[in-house]
Amino acid sequence: MRRLALIVLVGALLAGCGGEKTTSPTPETVVGEQPQAQPQPAGDASAGKQVFATMGCGGCHTFKPAGPTAKGTTGPDLDNLPRYAKDANQPLDAFVHESVVNPSAYVEKGFPDGVMPAWSGDDKQLADLVAFLTKSA
Repeated sequence: MRRLALIVLVGALLAGCGGEKTTSPTPETVVGEQPQAQPQPAGDASAGKQVFATMGCGGCHTFKPAGPTAKGTTGPDLDNLPRYAKDANQPLDAFVHESVVNPSAYVEKGFPDGVMPAWSGDDKQLADLVAFLTKSA
């Protein structure tokens, strides 16, 4: 008898579940505008050459526009940046930016991951460096 009462009670509780309309927290009308990504500051390629030198990029990378001291072989040859961006299926400027701030996002074949140090400059220096690498490549 207790089992029957328990079954009837559980059945009554379950009968009330799922009978109501499902609601969504998404509003039907959106007021205002979606926030847009903030544009990156415009870079100065000539200032970017100085950033390249002061950050020591030429110690690990070869990049002819940086001058004769940029003959490093620890990292990829930056004279090939357009090809690397194409292989990664990304626009050149976005690829270079991402590669500097997140070096593990795309690692060129034949080079180890985790060797490039974290970016330590400010946003303006980053924009300048990206401008130098993309306009000179």
